[in-house]
Amino acid sequence: MRDVPVAVRSAAVLLSAAIAVGALMSSAWGADDDHDGPAANTLPSFIVASSLRTKTYDGVSDDLLTAGLGKTGLAGPQPAIADPAHPSAAELRRLAIWSNYRALVDITANGGYGRFWGPNVDLNGNDTLGEGKIAGTEYLAYADNGTGRRNVTLLVQVPVSFDPANPCIVTATSSGSRGVYGAISAAGEWGLKRGCAVAYTDKGTGNGAHELRTNLITLIDGEIEDAAAAGRASLFTANVASGALATYNQMFPNRYAFKHAHSQQNPEQDWGKDTLEAIKFAYWVLNQQFGPVIGDSSNHRVLYRPGRITTIATSVSNGGGASLEAAEQDRRGWITAVVVGEPQVNVWMPHRAEVFEGGQRIFAAGKPLADYTTLANLLQPCAALAQAAAGAPYLTALPLATTTAIREARCASLAAAGMVSGTDTQSQANDALSRLHEAGYEADSDLLQAPMWDSQAVPAVAVTYANAYTRSSVIDNLCGFSFGTTNPSTGAAGFTPAVSPMPTIFGLGNGVPPTNGINLVYNEAPAGGADHRLATPDASFAGAACLRALWTNQDPRMVASVDAIRVRADLHGKPAIVVQGRSDALVPINHASRAYLAANSVVEGSRSKLSLIEVTNGQHFDAFLGFPGFDTRFVPVHYYYLQALNLMWNHLKSGTPLPPSQVVRTVPRGGTPGAAPALTIANLPAITESPGANAISVKHGVVNVPH
Repeated sequence: MRDVPVAVRSAAVLLSAAIAVGALMSSAWGADDDHDGPAANTLPSFIVASSLRTKTYDGVSDDLLTAGLGKTGLAGPQPAIADPAHPSAAELRRLAIWSNYRALVDITANGGYGRFWGPNVDLNGNDTLGEGKIAGTEYLAYADNGTGRRNVTLLVQVPVSFDPANPCIVTATSSGSRGVYGAISAAGEWGLKRGCAVAYTDKGTGNGAHELRTNLITLIDGEIEDAAAAGRASLFTANVASGALATYNQMFPNRYAFKHAHSQQNPEQDWGKDTLEAIKFAYWVLNQQFGPVIGDSSNHRVLYRPGRITTIATSVSNGGGASLEAAEQDRRGWITAVVVGEPQVNVWMPHRAEVFEGGQRIFAAGKPLADYTTLANLLQPCAALAQAAAGAPYLTALPLATTTAIREARCASLAAAGMVSGTDTQSQANDALSRLHEAGYEADSDLLQAPMWDSQAVPAVAVTYANAYTRSSVIDNLCGFSFGTTNPSTGAAGFTPAVSPMPTIFGLGNGVPPTNGINLVYNEAPAGGADHRLATPDASFAGAACLRALWTNQDPRMVASVDAIRVRADLHGKPAIVVQGRSDALVPINHASRAYLAANSVVEGSRSKLSLIEVTNGQHFDAFLGFPGFDTRFVPVHYYYLQALNLMWNHLKSGTPLPPSQVVRTVPRGGTPGAAPALTIANLPAITESPGANAISVKHGVVNVPH
């Protein structure tokens, strides 16, 4: 994508916009900050001007939502690249949209794609939009603090259906450690269908990779370049002196640094700020695109002042957490309302905040991710053998015999270290699962303890966040872990692949190894290191125990970083809906949504306009619903997230009351794993205005959820 001047829309559109919202121009405002200023629309100071670029898509050959693939192409095979070693920026964008879209929703037809959600499905749930391509313009830029080391990617999409007289913005902060398109299927699709501008940010994690052996990095559009040549244009370059890097490469060849883990900036502390800056960038974009030209200059007049555009902060997972953080930090009225799904958020729990389920108190509620993830990473392989976890979905390419041996060895190591009780594997496994329950994991998530570890979701998160919270360098090999390519047959590290992962990392990577051929490596054994699951019989237990000790021993670096990211649950009276599945085993609901609701009840009291929609049989990864065992047992949380967005829209535009907090009791599809019957509305009861016995009570900081 080449740099081109920021285009002005047609004179007719500009005149219409000016007449419709001319009242907004009665007082001047500078888009650069939150204070009154000049009438000219000035580029926000946090935007790196040299990085700004725009491109308009016709909605036929290419588009905002599907990159030209349409509904059919998104569900189809991976888009081809003419030269795999040198993909173009356009090809990388297409790959990124294809892979990120599929990563957050169930793409299978029986699971609901193309019927309940998808580019072809309109906002009323009807199949009316054909291939669902959406024409419009993209604005891409870095946000930085002047150092050239943050380079948070911001992206604003403005569909041709945007109505200047009824403006709206929807945020789409990336989930996980994904790149800037990371929430395109969660928030982006809904916003574009509404005709809203969509404000994306990669929140400073951004799937930024640095191949240490070759010194290759990615640029803002995904193309790769030598780190030295790229300089401040790099999405991420590890901060390591050349001599130290050469020594490290000799000792640990074919390793990679990733921005979330190794930026040494604890990017999570700025996720709310990044989301707000994406909104401010969107304001500048809309003023630039629709504001009238001042005289005969190229400057545009400010058309929209802060708070004059209906703006919903929304996303899922830690993108949802970022949305809540932004709403808490917003004192200017940039954000009108909040809708989030399965938010990963770290809550300061007031003394009076308590969570009950079925009248029984959850004493562990409100733990931070640094606590519960390092514990789960230790216990899950053993807990997978518990009697209550029997028949769990299998979600790994490793042979069953290998996985069973790993689980048994992990139980033995945990018992030898005094971390679980029991004289045999079965009793040790049962105790491991019991300890997870005591730590706030729901019994509803028992069948997910095995696949969360087997899929490497939990180990990858534990290692990435521990590095981020301790601000560790890539060359520190924190707790013996690194990221690198491994031999596909033996798991040995140091392996040089025939094709480097770097040319396609922007399109296919997710920012948290294992990704795009880069794996989680344990360096301590055997010599040279290996895939962490195969490095030792107990799957690198010593490294997992080390990660856990960073929290239990209160490593001052980790404590300071976690304190810096905690939120106080004060939304300043903004209407908000939080949706989460009760079976979530990655971000347990007791530490996220329930804890947030309790804290908010203390902090906001009667001012609160927060509702929690808790979905039974809902778990964290809707994309897993296409796998055997997930399809029969779990339902899409995305379906209720879309409902919540529509309910919020109706509330903002028509005054419809928000739904009260409630448990929605869904019906799993059942059938044969891998061949579950098609999802129907019979599986998905609606969010209701009168939940009756399913109501979640909230009063004076005490949350009581019906069992």
